[in-house]
Amino acid sequence: MSILKISHPAGRRTRVVILTILIALLLITIYAMGIFIPDEAAAGSFLEAGQPPSWKHPFGTDMLGRDLLARTLKGMAVSMTIGIAASAVSAVIAVITGIAAAAGSRYLDASIGWLIDLVMSIPHTILVILISFAMGRGLKGLLIGIAATHWCSLARLIRGEVLQLRSRQYVAVSRRLGRSGGWILIHHLLPHLLPQLLTGLILMFPHAILHEASVSFLGFGLPPEQPAIGIILSESMRYLSTGMWWSAVLPGLVLVLIVLLIDRLGEQLRLILDPGSAQE
Repeated sequence: MSILKISHPAGRRTRVVILTILIALLLITIYAMGIFIPDEAAAGSFLEAGQPPSWKHPFGTDMLGRDLLARTLKGMAVSMTIGIAASAVSAVIAVITGIAAAAGSRYLDASIGWLIDLVMSIPHTILVILISFAMGRGLKGLLIGIAATHWCSLARLIRGEVLQLRSRQYVAVSRRLGRSGGWILIHHLLPHLLPQLLTGLILMFPHAILHEASVSFLGFGLPPEQPAIGIILSESMRYLSTGMWWSAVLPGLVLVLIVLLIDRLGEQLRLILDPGSAQE
């Protein structure tokens, strides 16, 4: 006779929380290492130019003798900073436009819907390049370009949530009691929107990092002297034919790892904020 072992929902939720904390700590550690690594660690030395991976230089060195591990960590810190800032601005835009579309007039809803369709109809990379170029390129143009192109999906989600919340009975009761629209927004809408906002913010994060890297790789983002992942990968393309595979493969793997970790963090956070999903 076989005995079916059913794991307790609380145990599943505990594992989800522990895994989320571990992923967050790993990302924070990588970010802190990139922030606090001194510039001297990534300084060039022509005597060590083009060296393959070794104990002294785990990621090898580039043609200027710079340690690629130090440059990769510093570059990831730059990319993550841009991703955090751009995602936060995009989330704010999404909240404002989503609430305005759901709570405003039909004309405003149609106008915002048309704007979302317009932004989403243009490939993100091309739109980021155009906005970044129009804003003078560099860090400022890149931030504006990424922030202005990543809010659409979250705005649609928030619009749908607000439309559902407005039809709830407790919202109607608050209106009959004379509560203002601002009071209803703060006490009824925002607490329900916070989980979607937080999850959407984290899930936008890897997309922002990838677009920063791709635009910088194409030469329309950060300046060449900036140790960003896109710059490192762009420089490595010149030397792949000489056998310096490590200059592109290892930084690229770090970028993929960070993106996967952030994406997994967003999924784990969604399970925590949705107790029903955590027990599935």
